[in-house]
Amino acid sequence: MSETPAPQRVQTDSPWEASIGFARAVAAGDRVHVAGTMPLVNGVLQGEGDPYEQALAAFGNALDALKEFGLGPESVVRTRMYLTHARDVDAVGRAHKELFDGVRPAATMVVVSGFVDSRVLVEVEVEAFRGASA
Repeated sequence: MSETPAPQRVQTDSPWEASIGFARAVAAGDRVHVAGTMPLVNGVLQGEGDPYEQALAAFGNALDALKEFGLGPESVVRTRMYLTHARDVDAVGRAHKELFDGVRPAATMVVVSGFVDSRVLVEVEVEAFRGASA
């Protein structure tokens, strides 16, 4: 019987990871879970006022975390999109379709009251499958 490997974690430069005590992504067994990811690059908000651009940036950050495990969009099995406005559903959905149309992960889109940074319109989560080799 083989031992189950210890979970692996990816950290980024997000100040909230240290202050709250979480990892950007955690691989456990055949799954990789990417935490809620905002459209920030080097601490700078991307696409201010534009939900489509913010969704692309947030998913880009989440996919960058998956790269640390040798995974890409084709490994994504679940996405969650959190929006501050129902009016942004189409724009965020368009970004999701561009990135994941060929994969078709299970997806959830929810409208929330807000985020830590009030300029953020979109936050995303991603789950990926590593397969039996994990």
